[in-house]
Amino acid sequence: MGLGRSRPARLIGALAGVGALTAGGLGVWWLARPTAPPGVRATLSVAEALGGEPEGYARATAPRPFAFPVDHGPHPEYRSEWWYYTGNVETAEGRHFGFQLTVFRTALTPHPVSRPSAWGTTQLYTAHFAVTDVAGRRFAAVGRTARAALDLAGATGPPGAPFRVWVEDWSVDGEAPTALPMRLRAARGDLALDLVLDTDRTPVLQGDHGLSRKSDAPGNASYYYSLPRMTARGTIRVGDRLHAVSGLAWMDREWSTSALGPDQVGWDWFALQLADGRDLMLYRLRRRDGTIDRWSRGTLVRPDGATRPLEGGAVGVDVLAHWSSPRDGARYPARWRLRVPEEGIDVEVVPYVADQELDVGVRYWEGAVAVRAADGTSVGAGYVELVGYADTASSPPAVRE
Repeated sequence: MGLGRSRPARLIGALAGVGALTAGGLGVWWLARPTAPPGVRATLSVAEALGGEPEGYARATAPRPFAFPVDHGPHPEYRSEWWYYTGNVETAEGRHFGFQLTVFRTALTPHPVSRPSAWGTTQLYTAHFAVTDVAGRRFAAVGRTARAALDLAGATGPPGAPFRVWVEDWSVDGEAPTALPMRLRAARGDLALDLVLDTDRTPVLQGDHGLSRKSDAPGNASYYYSLPRMTARGTIRVGDRLHAVSGLAWMDREWSTSALGPDQVGWDWFALQLADGRDLMLYRLRRRDGTIDRWSRGTLVRPDGATRPLEGGAVGVDVLAHWSSPRDGARYPARWRLRVPEEGIDVEVVPYVADQELDVGVRYWEGAVAVRAADGTSVGAGYVELVGYADTASSPPAVRE
């Protein structure tokens, strides 16, 4: 399988399946354990997957200089990285859609290997693609994984090549030389996406000048930046109808080797685009005892691009409702009151559709949300991701409605 002969590679090669899942600011590898009974897939918990001291990979331990468009491209010296795109778009008549296209790279070994087979590789790429049709009350999600061989999947970037990341015919292509605009394309069955994303803003460096720490342990961090307010134009196809749409998108970009501490079991991530031109990113790391970890962080981006880091008591989040998955009863938060008092922000965050749970080999909730004032008026939109509430593997990737 082109995995090399190191002990980690042999172990991973013996696993029943390999997948990937991340959040804004957080990466996680879901690996089926070889000790599971025949026909049963078990997964590592979030803490297990992101803990440990993996040898041979680079670690995010201190701030580094960023260079664009070079850093849009791959960083193979780290165990994992991801290109994360979400957004809310509408037709001219006001029909609303949410979308997600995410590509993850996972290294199987940090050591270069030489294999005569053209199938040989040390890298796997996984992609998740989802669309929320608000008027149709439909959510559909699909996933796929391919090895970085025979042009099945991969990533390129400056200075050697234009920016591109792809898994089979799902792709993100950046226009040379700046990688902007970026074109997103994905299709499966009666679901298709073809959008062009652009921005004139510089990337927002999250955390400490782009170093996003997740726990006290050195190296439990990622390099993390965002393009939080990209214009989006193109088409979305649901069923037999092709819709011309426009709106706003959000790009999150990270690379890391590990991210969470042993007492951290999941996270809630918010990416909100407010009608007044401000953008808000917030992730809340959940501990095993149910409390919120002190390493939870956020960033407020002003209309002129200036940023304000948000820590500790700067943000208040109250869960106002819950939703239970019909698949196994996993209970997710389903509506929130979010406050940033010093910025005059006091809003409710409400999913456009209750069931936006992805079941793509791993299960997590990620979906389009409305942002509303106390009187119910719309003051923005965004995306929320909830990880660690359904910490189990599931069926192979398939279209789900």
